[in-house]
Amino acid sequence: MKNKHSIRQLAIAIYTVNRHAKTAPDNKQLYALKKMAIDKLLSLGTAEKIGLHFVDNPKFSKQHSTVLVRCDEFLFHTIPEKEDFNSLPHLGQQDPTSRNPQERMSLKTARELLTNYVGPVHQKVPAKKKTTLKKSIHSIQSTQSFRSSYLDGK
Repeated sequence: MKNKHSIRQLAIAIYTVNRHAKTAPDNKQLYALKKMAIDKLLSLGTAEKIGLHFVDNPKFSKQHSTVLVRCDEFLFHTIPEKEDFNSLPHLGQQDPTSRNPQERMSLKTARELLTNYVGPVHQKVPAKKKTTLKKSIHSIQSTQSFRSSYLDGK
């Protein structure tokens, strides 16, 4: 994966995985695959960190930043590391006019390409919770039947 064509294919695959992760109900594995691929591209020098951006829609109204990464013609955002705040310039708000090239690749192809590049993504499987039967507060405590004189008409 040394030539320009394969780096572009990896960037398109990351773009495809990222696009699907934004709408997937369970997106943790897709975002993990994106992060692993970008980290490997950064370590090999085929991608570069450009700077920091403010997040457009911060969670719980707490402003935070993401790292802008360039790979070929594509720009991606990742979670910053502690040293990124000291070494990268802060670019302020994201430019709404800046867009990635519109490329098409199936999610299956993108996942296969990235998995072959970085290896399989191992996601922790959450342990199933034990289901215990709890008595409702409103359940009848005694087994005796209750007769109402009101309902009997007496």
